[in-house]
Amino acid sequence: MTSIIRHPKNPILTTKDLAPSSDGLEVVGVFNPGACKFGDEYILIARVAEGCLQEKGWFKVPVMNFKGEKPILEFKTWKSDEIDLSDPRKFWYGSQLYLSSMSHLRVARSSDGVNFTFDSKPFLCAEYPDESFGVEDTRVTQFGNTYYFTYTAVSQDSHGVSMASTKDFEHVKRLGMILPPENKDTCLFPEKINGRYMALHRPLSDHFSLPSIWCCESPDLTHWGNHSCILRPTENKYESEKIGVGPEPIKTEDGWLVLYHGVSDDSVYTLYLCLLDLEDPRKVLKRTRQPILVPQDPWEKNGFFPNVIFSNGWIKEAGGHILIYFGAADESICVAETTVDDLLENFD
Repeated sequence: MTSIIRHPKNPILTTKDLAPSSDGLEVVGVFNPGACKFGDEYILIARVAEGCLQEKGWFKVPVMNFKGEKPILEFKTWKSDEIDLSDPRKFWYGSQLYLSSMSHLRVARSSDGVNFTFDSKPFLCAEYPDESFGVEDTRVTQFGNTYYFTYTAVSQDSHGVSMASTKDFEHVKRLGMILPPENKDTCLFPEKINGRYMALHRPLSDHFSLPSIWCCESPDLTHWGNHSCILRPTENKYESEKIGVGPEPIKTEDGWLVLYHGVSDDSVYTLYLCLLDLEDPRKVLKRTRQPILVPQDPWEKNGFFPNVIFSNGWIKEAGGHILIYFGAADESICVAETTVDDLLENFD
C-alpha cells in the first residue's frame, strides 16, 4: 500500500464553515470539490448541499421552478409517512425521483492548500430547467488561461453532464450540456491527444452491465463522440457494484494516472487507480487490485451518507507532490498528501 497521509486538520471544511444561501434552508453537506491552482492560490469548487428546515410530520425539499419569466426557489412538501427516506439522499414519490437536498457550487480559497475560506456567494447554481434539482461534483481542467469545469446537472429528467468555464473564478461562462442523461462523473484530459480533446465519463446502465468508465473525444470541447467503455467493475469487494472517474488524469512517464472511485454492494465508496496509455487512453495498462483509500476516520464512516470517500479534485505540485481532496460521508471535505512515485508503486 502506498504512502498516503491524511492531514491532521481533517476535515478541513464542514457545514459550519458557511451559511445557507437562502431563507428556509440549512447546509447539510460541503463535499466533493474540484481542485486547481490559480496563480499562487489553491482553489476548491465545492458542492454545497442544502436541505429544507423541516417541520414535525412533514418533509420538504427545495427545487427550482422555471415556469415563470424568472426561475424561483420553491419547496415541495409531503407528509412524512408518505415517503421512504431509508436513503437520505433521495426518495420516490409516485413515478418521480426527488433529491432530499439541492446543491450549488461554491469556491473556497487558500494560500497553503489546507486552510480554506468560502466565498460569500455561490459560484454556480441552478439557472436552467435541466438543473432544477441542482448542480453537483465538478472537475476542473486548465487550457491556456481558461479553466473548464464539468459538472452534473440534475433535474426531473435525470442527470447529465454540463460544462462551464472561467478565467478568474469570479465570472462564469456556461457552455451547456455536453453529455445527455443518464451520465455523470466526467473529467477532461489536460492536453489534446492526437489533436483531439479527450474525456472520461460514466454513463449509467440498467440492463446489460454495471456502471463503468468510458472514453470519448471532441474537436472543440462541445461535440463528443467515439465513445468506448474502457474500465468495468470487478469482483473485488470495493468495486463490485459500480465505478466512476475522479479528477483530471495526471501525465506520467508510465502513462496517464487516473483516480477513480469504486462502490461495494453495501454502498461503501473507496478510491482506486488505473494507468492509461499516453497515446491511446482507451488502452488500460494497469489498475490497482485494492483501493488506495478506504473510509476509516469517524467523519468518513459517519455522516449524511456514511462510509464514503469520493474524490474529484487533486493538485499536482513541484516535485511530484500531490494533494488529494475528497468528500467524506457526503458531509465534509478532507485532504491527503502523497507523491506521483508513491501512487505508481500501487501497481503490481
